[in-house]
Amino acid sequence: MSKFVVKAVPTGFHFSLKAGNGEIIGVSEVYTSKPPCLKGIDSVKANAAVAALEDQTAGDQAKNPKFEVYADKKGEFRFRLKAKNGEIILSSEGYKTKASCLNGVESVRNNAPDAAVEELEG
Repeated sequence: MSKFVVKAVPTGFHFSLKAGNGEIIGVSEVYTSKPPCLKGIDSVKANAAVAALEDQTAGDQAKNPKFEVYADKKGEFRFRLKAKNGEIILSSEGYKTKASCLNGVESVRNNAPDAAVEELEG
């Protein structure tokens, strides 16, 4: 079963979304305290299933909420999920192929809405 893992870091809190196999699908920014971090999880859950797909490598444009698929400076493909207000609420690792990146987007769509929340100590 997929889950959001909330963890304290030296500068605040962040979360990661893990698939059922334990692989990290995406990570959040660092929040200054736990309540906004938990709200970020709620935002991912609410937006993941309804977000449009904007493939910036193909010149697509979409309104928020949306998944933006893009190529980074190393030529790897990444995605970020933006909320209705345009804030980035989840970012991916780099993928070697666009197809793998798009699979990551689908994994977030499928896993985030019902994912459990686990809070780690320290």
